[in-house]
Amino acid sequence: MRNPNDVLSSLSKNAKNQSYQYERLYRNLYNPEFFLLAYQKIYANEGNITAGTDGKTIDGMGMERVNRLIESLKDHSYQPNPAKRQYIKKKNGKMRPLGIPSFDDKLVQEVTRMILESIYEPNFSNLSHGFRPKRSCHTALMHIQRNFTGVKWFVEGDIKGFFDNIDHQTMVGILRKRIKDEYFLGLIWKLLKAGYLEDWKFHNTYSGTPQGSVISPILSNIYLNEFDRYVEEYTEKFNKGKVREGNREYRKIMSRIGTLKHDRYSKENWEQFSDEEKANAKLHLKGLYGELYQYTRTDPMDEGYRRLVYVRYADDWLCGVIGSKSDAEAIKADFKEFLSQKLRLELSDEKTLITNAQDKARFLGYDICAYVDGGFIKDKNGRKVRARNSKIKLLVPHEKWQKKLTDYGALKIKIGENGKEIYHPVHRANLIRNDDIEILTQYNAEIRGLYNYYRLANNVSILNTFGYIMKKSMFKTFSAKYQLHVSGVRKKFGRKNFGVQYKTKAGVKIVYFYDKGFRKDRTNIGKGEVDLIPRLYGNTTRTSFAARLKACQCEWCGAENVELEIHHVKKLKDLQGKKTWEKRMIARKRKTMALCKACHTKLHAGKLD
Repeated sequence: MRNPNDVLSSLSKNAKNQSYQYERLYRNLYNPEFFLLAYQKIYANEGNITAGTDGKTIDGMGMERVNRLIESLKDHSYQPNPAKRQYIKKKNGKMRPLGIPSFDDKLVQEVTRMILESIYEPNFSNLSHGFRPKRSCHTALMHIQRNFTGVKWFVEGDIKGFFDNIDHQTMVGILRKRIKDEYFLGLIWKLLKAGYLEDWKFHNTYSGTPQGSVISPILSNIYLNEFDRYVEEYTEKFNKGKVREGNREYRKIMSRIGTLKHDRYSKENWEQFSDEEKANAKLHLKGLYGELYQYTRTDPMDEGYRRLVYVRYADDWLCGVIGSKSDAEAIKADFKEFLSQKLRLELSDEKTLITNAQDKARFLGYDICAYVDGGFIKDKNGRKVRARNSKIKLLVPHEKWQKKLTDYGALKIKIGENGKEIYHPVHRANLIRNDDIEILTQYNAEIRGLYNYYRLANNVSILNTFGYIMKKSMFKTFSAKYQLHVSGVRKKFGRKNFGVQYKTKAGVKIVYFYDKGFRKDRTNIGKGEVDLIPRLYGNTTRTSFAARLKACQCEWCGAENVELEIHHVKKLKDLQGKKTWEKRMIARKRKTMALCKACHTKLHAGKLD
């Protein structure tokens, strides 16, 4: 069997050739190496310990299970299990449904995802940033700051229930443009139509991709890439004019200044002026330059100059328009028609907003607005002119960090007599029973997490208030735990640098409360490390997992040439370390152990020492 990485690389080589059609993709699912690679990419996800509707988890994974799965794919008897439906709370308080597939289905989805990504990723638009290698919310926001300069209007796109409303026929039709393998397309059809179980009642899925599934992000990007390409073609037709027309008022004043310098204030005349006349001439010119700088060199309202810029992250998109409000309204109407007619999606009229760029548009949790800083630049002749284009500001919305504090239970807000909000940092009762190091690292992780996401913001320093309230809450949490006054807590853990000691093999170490500040920081952007919606798969490299399985040797009893099953634990800290097998997993810092069937059965029966 070919190395899966070689296969994926080979698929990518033909991706740019739009006329190339892929055949015989399905046979890659007969390759056990693909499933081992898929396992390596997804095994670390905590959700794998949760049983799917088939009652199975990742625990007990082994080559026998992989081979059974491959056989069902070969004889086409494979049928995905319906996903187990659960709900998570959305920001608006409503509940979002998530489907939890069985682990065997996750493996099939991951192999399918890797194949699809190799085919489509090289062809995706550069304007798309969601669920893509080396792209993230940060790269989307940086694209806005660099490319939306001078925009007058924002169009904030909102597609109604996108993930639940992807049309299956349209989806497969898009795939069929590049893929000529009905077995492979049939497998994707099965995955889309698997359905879900809710309260033990089966429900068919007539549209949408299952949120929470491994394959959903790549399918949604393939679907909306059609919209991206439409927008790119639309932009070429919309854009008009190479440069803006000159500003008449600006030209008039420049003409007066030029005439004065050439005639009345020429070099010859200047030498004849008295000191008083020179001073008056300078004041005169200064006044004219003052008038000049009230205008831009070109006409910002030139109807012969239009530009459209666009960016997308998953189902969220934003347009910037250099043009009139009627231009922005026409764009909204045209985009709505395309989504409805070609992709069978509905654009929300209420939530797809047209916003003046000097007001705030909301995108990926940031407030975005245009501003003119009144600065000057030099034109091609080296003359100082007022900058004509507005710049883009990225801002932390006040309610975002405030809501984090209340969600964490670190802040209570009271309304004073004058109607102003009064902040009261409070202790977090749910953390009191935790170890000291767990309490401190919890606060640090929450502070770093919010700062890391909003570190691009022009007003990121506002998070100093967030950090201050979190620090006060932490003091009060330790105070409640040890029944000490806050001053006693500071004395116990350090007045200047609050820290908690912990023991390691190398000796005693100390973790300090976060004190790195909140500065604007653009380092390491483009590594795809910050996403609003966590990716369900990683780009981890292959480790010794496959070799451990292929060795056919039990890592406990040493039996050779036996079928192995992988035992999984959720967290190493959950192991008590009383039994020898637990101590061994802790020592190796591994959450997995390859066991023969006999040892694995004994372990779950509590009979393995």
